[in-house]
Amino acid sequence: MKKTAALFILSVFMFNPCVAEVLHGGVEVDNQYRQMQNDLFTGEVQNLERRDVVTMTVSQVLDSALSLEGDEFFAEVTGEVSGKDGVIIPKGTIAHGRINQIKDSRKLGRPGWIELDFDYIITPDGREIPIDGKMSTKLHPVAETGRIIMQDVGYTAAGGVAGGFMALNWFGLEAAIASQGYTIAGGAAAGGIIGLGMALLRKGNDVLIAPGDEIRVKINTSVPLPVYKDTALMQHELFYPGLDIHISNVEHEKDPFGEVNTITLTIMISNMSDKIFSGLDMALVNDYNAVFRPSVFGDTKIMFKQIKPGDKIAGRISFSVDNINRKFWLTFYDKRNGKALSKISVDNAYRKVSDKTKKKNDRTRRKKIDYKKEIDVLDEK
Repeated sequence: MKKTAALFILSVFMFNPCVAEVLHGGVEVDNQYRQMQNDLFTGEVQNLERRDVVTMTVSQVLDSALSLEGDEFFAEVTGEVSGKDGVIIPKGTIAHGRINQIKDSRKLGRPGWIELDFDYIITPDGREIPIDGKMSTKLHPVAETGRIIMQDVGYTAAGGVAGGFMALNWFGLEAAIASQGYTIAGGAAAGGIIGLGMALLRKGNDVLIAPGDEIRVKINTSVPLPVYKDTALMQHELFYPGLDIHISNVEHEKDPFGEVNTITLTIMISNMSDKIFSGLDMALVNDYNAVFRPSVFGDTKIMFKQIKPGDKIAGRISFSVDNINRKFWLTFYDKRNGKALSKISVDNAYRKVSDKTKKKNDRTRRKKIDYKKEIDVLDEK
């Protein structure tokens, strides 16, 4: 009986065209999925280890004075995470986060702080992977107290100096000599009391984390992840016949105002095309299609140089950008119609940059962030 039933079910699946079509479609999808896996991954698996740190930038403003506990947000991974066999979290991976705790600034100079939790990431190939990550701007209590004391001492000392000068100005040098300095000492004491009062009333800074600010998220669990092939992480490029552009170094630098928003490229150009170019015909274009022309604060030799057919040049050129963590392409334009002729990926070139330069860039970007919200004088009471 069982054999007869099995044969009947098999005949239904074999001779029913609808079922056959579903099976065929399922096999096709399965084959496509396996092919995608083969194209993306090496077949190796590495762990995202506990205590690993992932650098990200948030997609929206997080403000200790305005945001609420429980608010959700997304962040984007700005630096590849690698195991010993290759990349396991590529740049551009999206992370889902939530504000776990928040505290706005208080009197006595106590600053605000934000604590963020991350529960999953979405990789560029669409996989959703659970993680447990945390990031906090809260200082250790000892460090916070020490900083507040130093600031309060500064306020008190400043008040004492001001009070001494005021007493000297009011009572004169003769009175100070006659009283053996007691008038100045009294003025300094009064000024110190005023300064201490200012310190007690002083409110600490609120925290603001804005898009472009780089945050460092610590991982609290071990997560197994497949290793990406190098070819799967390469960005698309556009080439123009005869125009050969090679980016040999990528540096992240501060502008003259101290902002880390400058990308300096070391490039070699061989122009065997039918076009004439200059530095003004090139730009950095990011993944939002924002265009950034060469900066006058960097090396300007290439910027004003003509690159004629047959020329070969090498040098450095700088670009000021709005968010140094985005993806960028060095783009050459046709000066007659403004059309992009060549687009060379800065991210592709960055993969071949020396570890020394990458570490230097990491330190430069990290020094930028203190997450301190600037106080608007119109908001002060």
